[in-house]
Amino acid sequence: MTSHLHALTFDANDPSRLARFWAGFLDWETTHDPHGGIALLPNDDTGFRMRFLPTREQKTGPNQTHFDLTSQSLEDQRQTVAKALELGARHIDIGQLPEEGHVVLADPEGNEFCVVAPGNNFLADCGFIGALACDGSQEEGYFWSRALDWPLVWDQDQETAIRSPHGGPKVTWGGPPLMTKTGKNRLHFDIAPPADGDQQAEVDRLVSLGAKRIDIGQGEVGWVVMATPDGHEFCVLPPGL
Repeated sequence: MTSHLHALTFDANDPSRLARFWAGFLDWETTHDPHGGIALLPNDDTGFRMRFLPTREQKTGPNQTHFDLTSQSLEDQRQTVAKALELGARHIDIGQLPEEGHVVLADPEGNEFCVVAPGNNFLADCGFIGALACDGSQEEGYFWSRALDWPLVWDQDQETAIRSPHGGPKVTWGGPPLMTKTGKNRLHFDIAPPADGDQQAEVDRLVSLGAKRIDIGQGEVGWVVMATPDGHEFCVLPPGL
């Protein structure tokens, strides 16, 4: 059996503060995290939790992954932006054009996210978190489709998207030109085999799909750090999480 997407994990200089922001903004509940971080449980069909782990590294450059949040109306979009700003977000300029209709914000540690205007057909059947938008090649989308056993829901002009058969957000990769990767990504996926699964067997399967084991100085830990075909880090946790 394949692993499931357990969490989207943030490296944070102040995990408690960042977790409070996202818990308040998304209305998610804090839950126990067995690996020393802070975890938030979704209150909808998102299908994965958010985790916040401490780091001393400062953010440099745009993240490789960000949330695209949906709106039901212009007023709904305005209220979402206002709530984010009240909780500690800020407006940022990444070169977006006014006619694009989305509002680009950053959380208290500078992690980018977008509040998309109403009427976006691509995200029409998704929830509030419409997509995890990632920088990556077509091969990256194919890798994660096979790794998670999620079907491709978009594959055109080297842009790809997958989505869990159970619903929730889409995960998208924008294709070339790709961003230059500088150091470890601020956000990464944590995946876990099922309770009756085998971590080493899953690592071997992922290697056969194009991933590789890497050393980021993690030492002796219970999870395995790997990199995707594009070189983006992710972790394979012990079974059953």
